[in-house]
Amino acid sequence: MTVNIMDYNINNEGFYGEFGGAYIPEILYSNVENLKKCYLEIIENREFQAEFETLMRDYVGRPSPLYFANRLSDKYSTKIYLKREDLNHTGAHKINNTAGQILLARRMGKTRIIAETGAGQHGVATATVCALTGIKCIVYMGHTDILRQNLNVQKMKMLGAEVRAVHSGNKTLKDACNEAIRDWCCNPSDTHYIIGSTVGPHPYPDMVARFQSIISKEIKHQLLEKEGRNYPDYLVACVGGGSNAAGTFYHYLNDNRVKLIGVEAAGKGVDTAETAATIKLGKKGIIHGSRTFVMQNDDGQITEPYSISAGLDYPGIGPVHANLAATQRADYYAVTDGEALDAAFELTETEGIIPALESAHALGIFKQKKFEPDNIVVLTLSGRGDKDMETYINNFKL
Repeated sequence: MTVNIMDYNINNEGFYGEFGGAYIPEILYSNVENLKKCYLEIIENREFQAEFETLMRDYVGRPSPLYFANRLSDKYSTKIYLKREDLNHTGAHKINNTAGQILLARRMGKTRIIAETGAGQHGVATATVCALTGIKCIVYMGHTDILRQNLNVQKMKMLGAEVRAVHSGNKTLKDACNEAIRDWCCNPSDTHYIIGSTVGPHPYPDMVARFQSIISKEIKHQLLEKEGRNYPDYLVACVGGGSNAAGTFYHYLNDNRVKLIGVEAAGKGVDTAETAATIKLGKKGIIHGSRTFVMQNDDGQITEPYSISAGLDYPGIGPVHANLAATQRADYYAVTDGEALDAAFELTETEGIIPALESAHALGIFKQKKFEPDNIVVLTLSGRGDKDMETYINNFKL
């Protein structure tokens, strides 16, 4: 039975099933309402699309390759393709979204950009497009993440962005989001908040997914060329907030021939207090303006997540993924720090590709799930490992 795509995509009220919506402070109401009313009209405009496509091709370097991982495929006795988002300009999928949102912000007359970042890739991508367009950029980043992702901090500063350290809470991604929202409340008229994932109030989850859907659009064309069919048996992507996974799944949501797999960060284990496995452990709640699954205690207080990967260290999940999990359209696995590190070293040794720690979690699926020899598995390699070299060096076993 084929399920209608509207069951999985956003509805007119801004919900994916029972998840999503816009739970926001009154001071942001007019800003968010304006964005809701105009974002589709702007991004579906032919002139906008032409400018976006040109930027993707000539600046970002798209299409990103779909690479057949021959040695990895032999090892796991299945056909593994890697969607190489790590080869994009700035080294990750994040540039797809920031490029789209900066064009949108410019058309809306915004003169100031704010963003949050965890692993730093979204911060770098935001700083990059702001440098490209000459718009002021402020990036909020948890102090813990600044220490473990210092290379990306220096890149942001070199690109002209102001990086503001966040010292509240666990000093990671959640706290950076909190501070960015506070800034937006204080500067609602001239500021556009470029959210980096499929989180936040409507229309952000849908808007980010649309900009990232270029990933699945390309997969369709590339698989047809390589395999004679435009769909895989499985799509795999890591999930923090869920933007690269949303983009990977987007054009296949309606195709039940394709099984969807998201991989969360288990941290030190889902049975410990040091984890970021929201789908596995979360309960329905509201975080950063959206109703979704949230890691919280019995009193409804958000608990601190943990992952060796700064980009997956988030106590919520994008509402699109909450709905896919609740409706069982997608399966979500949890991979520990150790399993992710092993998967990163394995890819490096077998294919000569050093992945980001976020992507390494997705690669950990091959130790948890057995695929058939004739299965076509497409895994999105969301970023490259330059930013994580210190962690890799500290954990590499000679």
